[in-house]
Amino acid sequence: MTELLDSLLRGAAVTARFSRDATLQGMLDFEVALAAAEAEAGLIPAAAVAPITTAARAGELDWTALRDDAARAGNLAIPLVKQLTARVKTLDADAARFVHWGATSQDAIDTGLILQVRGALDDLGADLDTLIRRLAAQVREHRATVMIGRTWLQHALPITFGLKLAGTLDALLRARADLANVREQVLYVQFGGAAGTLASLGDKGPTVAAALARRLGLSDAGTPWHGQRDRVVRVGSWAASLTGTLGKFARDTALLTQTEVGEIAEASGAGRGGSSTMPHKRNPVGCAAILAAAARTPQLVATLFGAMQQDHERGLGTWHAEWETLPELLMLCGGALTTACALVEDWTVDTARMRANLDVTHGLIMAEAVTMALGESMGRLEAHRRVEAHCRDAIAQHRHLLDVLREDTDITRVLGADALARLMDPQHYLGAADTFVSRVLALADTAVPPSPTGRTPQ
Repeated sequence: MTELLDSLLRGAAVTARFSRDATLQGMLDFEVALAAAEAEAGLIPAAAVAPITTAARAGELDWTALRDDAARAGNLAIPLVKQLTARVKTLDADAARFVHWGATSQDAIDTGLILQVRGALDDLGADLDTLIRRLAAQVREHRATVMIGRTWLQHALPITFGLKLAGTLDALLRARADLANVREQVLYVQFGGAAGTLASLGDKGPTVAAALARRLGLSDAGTPWHGQRDRVVRVGSWAASLTGTLGKFARDTALLTQTEVGEIAEASGAGRGGSSTMPHKRNPVGCAAILAAAARTPQLVATLFGAMQQDHERGLGTWHAEWETLPELLMLCGGALTTACALVEDWTVDTARMRANLDVTHGLIMAEAVTMALGESMGRLEAHRRVEAHCRDAIAQHRHLLDVLREDTDITRVLGADALARLMDPQHYLGAADTFVSRVLALADTAVPPSPTGRTPQ
């Protein structure tokens, strides 16, 4: 069933990193690098490396047998090493004796996973940069587009669409900065042998570990981390946080696509966003996919946190709980990122509808502006009391607030007719919105410079 939903919920690039063959190849790459590192250290014959390398091809393994044997063995590495050894034996019987020399199953599984994670983080980082560029372009385009700001789902004060998007852009920039830290903290080789001492390698264990890390392009851990799972939690938490940011963005976008609001529309086309019964529907399917990912990730990352309570030097069941959970987190994050990139690239922004929606409450949203102006002469509390009473009158009489305020001679005497009219114009009550937008754009341009062609990457 998951394959049927991959294109909707999971990013294609990241999903490929966790395919059946990619999972097996990650462990096989560990075995090849291990043999080379041990040969370099003089622990196994140099001649054993080539046969092990030749045999370590995931596409040539019997994966159905691996699947069935894993159920009995308790993990995939045990049957994989057996198959790899048998394949090497057909090439060089002596070399087969040195497959998986001094390692344990968790070394292969954890390091293979980290290799997959590294590729996934590469993909996620590239998509994140694309989204940042596309969103920054939208912020520039709409930095002066006035719309209504909403609090508690109600009309509040005027803002700009550029400012609204800048909030998301700022969060994405933080996620990008965090990604560099995650890579530095997480991409470590796992190599400890049976109980984390590498006793089977004598005094050459640390030397082999360093060579293994170098060959795989990973960092050498200070100690084996079989029972310390904070690295797994760190990358999972990062992915969950980014997916949550995208979920907030999708929630806001979906609310703006509502028929009664109509300020944004997702891209349309044959078969997109339709209904099985209602021909007129234009559903926000991109937002739905992102929100589905954001709804699942909190529980998935909670599983990783729960699995941190490992037993002694190797966890019973807790380690196993990570195997599908972390890849799913990264795949959902990848799907949400890919969908968000397409959403921003292809949506329609109805600026006229945004302007029209500012007038839905007939001037009530400008009550604060009038209150602040009056407060300078009559005090804030008295100004608030008076304007609030006029707001109630405007609502009860179905009149525009400006018309009601004009009938209050105390107000017109203090402010004057022209000043009052200006205070009621949303365009003149945007505060520091443009300053905030400029700050975020400056950060974005430094972190992810715009494309030289002026177009964002596809």
